[in-house]
Amino acid sequence: MTVHAEEETDDDGLAILDVESAVLTGRISQRQRDPRTREWKYVVVGASIDSDPVGVVCKLGPAGRLGILTTYRE
Repeated sequence: MTVHAEEETDDDGLAILDVESAVLTGRISQRQRDPRTREWKYVVVGASIDSDPVGVVCKLGPAGRLGILTTYRE
């Protein structure tokens, strides 16, 4: 999780468990290509622990790990 994602998560009153729940329950709503790096980013929209909609922007790293770039309440 990037520092930016941590800040946005806190600003929206979300916890890491809300982000995890959103990824596990969500669907990919958008696929975007970064113009600078040409890497794919994915917007996943799912449910927080309280069933509120949460968006998570993420990408897959070279080792196959999921990196969280930012989060937001829908």
